[in-house]
Order: sequence, then C-alpha cells, then structure tokens
Amino acid sequence: MKATQGSVGRVFVLQLEDGDVVPECIERFASEQCLRVGQVLLLGAFNEGTVVAGPRDSNTVPRNPILLPVDGIHETIGVGLIAPDETGAPRLHMHGALGRSGATLTGCLREGVTTWLIAEAVITELLAGPISRLPDAASGISLLTVHAAGRA
Repeated sequence: MKATQGSVGRVFVLQLEDGDVVPECIERFASEQCLRVGQVLLLGAFNEGTVVAGPRDSNTVPRNPILLPVDGIHETIGVGLIAPDETGAPRLHMHGALGRSGATLTGCLREGVTTWLIAEAVITELLAGPISRLPDAASGISLLTVHAAGRA
C-alpha cells in the first residue's frame, strides 16, 4: 500500500442539468477550477448511457469490458475520485448504483451517462501529495498512482 497525506481545500456543489454527461461535465468543471484531486459524491437520475460492469475475462489484456446500457430513467448514487492523467487533465473514476423498477445496475460510469432532469454533486478538493491516474501496462487500465509513500 502507498499513501499520502493531505488536507481539504475548496468544496463545490454542482447542479447537473438535463442532458449533462458524466464524467465529461465534472472533468470540465474540475479543469476550469484548476482542481487536481477531489472526491465526488453524486445523486440524481440518468436516462441513457453505458455502465462498465467488469471485464469479460480478468486474465486478458487489453481488457474487454462488459458494457451495459442504461435503459430508461434510473435513480442514481455515485462516488468517485478525480486525479490528473498523464497530461495533467482531471480524470474522474466513478462507480454508481443505478436503480429502476426494483432492479439495480452497478458499475463504472467512465463510458458516460446522461443526466435526466437534474443531478447533484459535491466535490471536495483534496490538497494531497503527488497523485495521478496513469496507464498501467500490466492491466491495460489507467490506475490511481500514489507517487510517494508516507506523508506529503
């Protein structure tokens, strides 16, 4: 395990509007605010898009993701972490649980989901040590990387 210590910076409350796409709109906001690292809590509803529900085979690289369509309006909760990619751009890794009619669809929102009516997000900026989201050759996935062990 690697760890770095930080503190809380700014806190933002976002009102996502009908048609906004997650993660793109949150990443754009983070870029506009020069926010490097942040925790995101999300609630609202989505009506279209795709959820990544794991790789088809965990031993094959590159990973062949299981992509599940968001079919109709789903109530949603999500949690994620923003970290800069290899170019310094903010990248959101968010998992969510989307429910409709007693069924739940759970997975990564990386492929994009579209807001229905409204969604709410709270972003807590983390003033942490050197953290980034970098491509990992062994897994074929961009992974969170804590660059220095101990306190920053």
